[in-house]
Amino acid sequence: MTDKQDNIPAVDVAVAPAKKVRKKKNLVLWILGPAAVLCIGAYMYLTSGRFVSTDNAYVEADHVIIAPQISGRVSEVLVRENQAVKAGDVLFRIDSQPLEIAATRMRAEMESVGSLLDAARNGYSSAQADLRSAEETLRINQRQYERMQEMRAKGLIAQKDVDDASNNLASARGKRDSDVAALAKARNMIGGLPTTPNDQLAGYKFVQAQYEQTRLDLEHATVRAPIDGVVGKQSLQPGDFLAMGQAAMPLVANKALWVDANFKETDLTHVGIGQTATVEVDTYPGRKWKAHVASISPASGAEFSVLPAQNATGNWVKIVQRIPVRVVIDDPGEGPTLRAGMSAIVEIDTGKQNSLLGRIQGARDEPAARVALSPR
Repeated sequence: MTDKQDNIPAVDVAVAPAKKVRKKKNLVLWILGPAAVLCIGAYMYLTSGRFVSTDNAYVEADHVIIAPQISGRVSEVLVRENQAVKAGDVLFRIDSQPLEIAATRMRAEMESVGSLLDAARNGYSSAQADLRSAEETLRINQRQYERMQEMRAKGLIAQKDVDDASNNLASARGKRDSDVAALAKARNMIGGLPTTPNDQLAGYKFVQAQYEQTRLDLEHATVRAPIDGVVGKQSLQPGDFLAMGQAAMPLVANKALWVDANFKETDLTHVGIGQTATVEVDTYPGRKWKAHVASISPASGAEFSVLPAQNATGNWVKIVQRIPVRVVIDDPGEGPTLRAGMSAIVEIDTGKQNSLLGRIQGARDEPAARVALSPR
């Protein structure tokens, strides 16, 4: 008993330091735990609302539908599906033989009109000569008639001679008037002055325009790529007949890519044009592209649908709308190839400062911004 009682104080002395250490640890945990929670909460508070993201986004690119500007039968196809082409490369050709015949015919018609205009100029010169002769004849008959009247007044000639002179004068006047009309007709046949060049006359310009149209159609028989891109799905074969404007093949541009991101309307509170963004495509996980907000749609996607929602009904249910936002990739680079239609994830940095001072400053700036954006 004595030995046991002697050992008890020794045990108490050994346990006392352990309790002190345990109390210190608990104190540290009680201090660091709430501090860590406060730091995490402060970080989440400061960063919440600054970044908005959506996975309802898709890569887009310019694309055109290649269609001929003339009708005809395809004689040659020089591209295949999924082939990359440059602007100006020949895609296919349409049989040009009928167009060449039409161009030859219109060229002959243009030369024929030129010959007719030359003949009209000669006729105009002849009409001018006839008019000068008629005016001279009229002048002579006028003087003859006046002399006859003077001689008749003196009784030197008979009245019949005066009547003959009057008849000759009337005939000369009629011939002069006829030649004036013939000269006007010859001028109308030319369509202008005799010195006017053919390419400024209406008749010649009409056939010249038709000839130029046939030449243009002949050039359009060779269909070229308007932009750099990749040929999409196509089944065009030599021998197929294409009407004017009929779709032949799609061509998707391989440059100037962008992403159409459909954000919820509640996420666009602080989103503006020019803000930086990042784009991640599902095909290449972990690879991000730098981008920026290029534009925001003036209406929701539902407003542009064929059958827009009829919200003024009795069984209305509120649904958060999606607003399309165009995000342009700054530099696609030479890395992975982006293709139109790929699914993407877009994150926009709004730069919002979520603090009490920021809220107060934002509340002060909001009325001024409304005044600046209000229409005048």
